[in-house]
Amino acid sequence: MPVLGFGLHIFVAILCAVHVLRTGQERWWLFVLFLFPLLGSIIYVLAVFLPEMSRSRGGRRVVRGLRDSLDPGRELREAEAEFEQLATIANRIRVADALHGVGRNEDAISAYREALHGVHSDDPDIQVKLARALLDQGEATAARELLESLISSRPDFKSPDGHLIYARALAACGERDKAREEFDALIGYYAGIEARVRYIEVLESWDENKAAVDLVAESLHHVKLMPAGSRRLNAEWIHELKRASARLAAANS
Repeated sequence: MPVLGFGLHIFVAILCAVHVLRTGQERWWLFVLFLFPLLGSIIYVLAVFLPEMSRSRGGRRVVRGLRDSLDPGRELREAEAEFEQLATIANRIRVADALHGVGRNEDAISAYREALHGVHSDDPDIQVKLARALLDQGEATAARELLESLISSRPDFKSPDGHLIYARALAACGERDKAREEFDALIGYYAGIEARVRYIEVLESWDENKAAVDLVAESLHHVKLMPAGSRRLNAEWIHELKRASARLAAANS
């Protein structure tokens, strides 16, 4: 086991060294990494890698996901503290997002509704977030009606996430044909693979295992063609896709 542990330290240090060379960092980092593989790697990740990732949108998502997995309540605490200092709509929405993130959907619904006032009374992005919280709270009909009202009042508004929520709401309301139409459209353009995994789950709930298996196979092939960065950003949904694959394989054995 010590040999394996030592090898792992070296492997991590090599990965950091590759990052040093590819991103043009100071070369003395190589000396630190190979002289002190474990400590040097930790310092490099904290001092260079994570701050660099936090400057990109995708990197911020990865860092935020890692932070939230280590301390799930941290974002909510910080959001509430920020809102107490400055009660802006943006800070209220951040609180609502954090409430939804920890599964407090009913509280999130109230917070989103409170944000829909004044100049933001018809804000489409807030309405999409509210529809998501309603759906996750089990209020599929309310989510569907809200989004259909938004579609009617703002036909020019485009939101892939809103589209996915609408398709899920239709499925939850038992509107199979409409839901199928929306999901088929979604998987043709949705950036990540969440839409595919959601559709697979819906197909399973409809006992359409053959269609689900076909979509799993096509989606796994799609994942293989994704850039490494995209696979990292979709790690959670790739994991769910593989679980669905195993689940369907067991059901059909």
